[in-house]
Amino acid sequence: MKPTPLIFLIVAAAIASLLGCADSAHAPASNLAQAIAAELPQSEDYAPLDSMLDRAVADSQVPGGIALVVKEGEVVHFRAFGYADPLEQNRMPEDAIFRICSQTKALTSSAAMILWERGLLGLDDPVSKYIPAMGSMGVIEEFFTDSTCSTRPATSTMTVRHLMTHQAGLSYGEIGDPRFKMLYEKQGVKDLFSNDPLTAEENCNRLSTTALIHDPGAQWNYSLGLDVLVRVIEVASGEPFDDFLRREVLEPLGMNDTYFYLPDSLEDRLVPVWEPDSLSTWTLHTHPLYRTDYPVAGAKTYLSGGAGLCSTPLDYAKFLQMYLNLGEFNSQRILRESTIDTIMANQEVQLRESTWHQGLAFGVQKADEENPEARGAFFWGGYFNTTYTADPETGTIGILMKQTFGANEPTTQQFNDFIFATSD
Repeated sequence: MKPTPLIFLIVAAAIASLLGCADSAHAPASNLAQAIAAELPQSEDYAPLDSMLDRAVADSQVPGGIALVVKEGEVVHFRAFGYADPLEQNRMPEDAIFRICSQTKALTSSAAMILWERGLLGLDDPVSKYIPAMGSMGVIEEFFTDSTCSTRPATSTMTVRHLMTHQAGLSYGEIGDPRFKMLYEKQGVKDLFSNDPLTAEENCNRLSTTALIHDPGAQWNYSLGLDVLVRVIEVASGEPFDDFLRREVLEPLGMNDTYFYLPDSLEDRLVPVWEPDSLSTWTLHTHPLYRTDYPVAGAKTYLSGGAGLCSTPLDYAKFLQMYLNLGEFNSQRILRESTIDTIMANQEVQLRESTWHQGLAFGVQKADEENPEARGAFFWGGYFNTTYTADPETGTIGILMKQTFGANEPTTQQFNDFIFATSD
């Protein structure tokens, strides 16, 4: 089976009341729960994959990364390749930490579904129930040269479900509509990550002074809805989002290297972000709207539910395995089985012509003529070139993490083609 990966993210996303031990038949014992990177296997079956990744490093397509394959809960292949610092020729360490950016989205949505299971929020609740200012946003009509706009009243109500599924009428600025880049910059809205002393509440209040790109529910438009969802979760749970996420998801799953802001003991494991230069070598990525040192420097107050987390392939595999296990991992139940079904269902109000549909936490593959077995594989990726796919049919997880910006290269597609062709 060959799931078609999302062509991402500049072109393109949990705990039941019964937290604790569970004797589920869906969660076999595995080497993933207590995995130590240096002790994991490198299978000869994946030698062609390793050769492909090594060639990509030699050809300056990527500086380096980590590839991880899990089958039926067992790590079958784990390999760090290339360089964390290609200029100094420092090899990629097996315990490297990556900015996972939009892979944060699925964790944020899972946290919201925990509250949904407990009756503390409703998927069709108005967002204004939790963030009153968001209820007055109008839909953009005319954009002006001073980066303001005229609006009309919205014809529908923005809901929590809309936030989770990119149907709220919000946008991205940096990777979205250019008008909204200017609107957001003018009002100080952060739509990626921030070193500034900013909170989710403050960012939502700033966002509410801008506009919607379409009526809520009218269409799919990739957006910072998951950043807004953070504030919804904080209001519904009565606590900061990072505290809720750690207690209810990260700690039960053993995701001990996953943070918005890294503790001092983990800082030196963070891989720099690289971009290609005109000489076909690598230079440290810089950007006028953000700094890539946000996980270790600055105010460390903004919790971006759409782009803010750092993690490792092993940590993220535990999260994905929980979904393949229908809501539990390592004897910890995170979500009910029925909730997993809800999350994977097509949530699009206006159905798109696409090979995948939008669930509550992931993109979910549809079957098509070319890949009739693809149905049900779920996936997403991140702004700095990280990606994952998990296939319930074969019990396979493939994760490839790199840290680049602006590198238009084929390794993600090649990785997915190889992993899921060999999982039939």
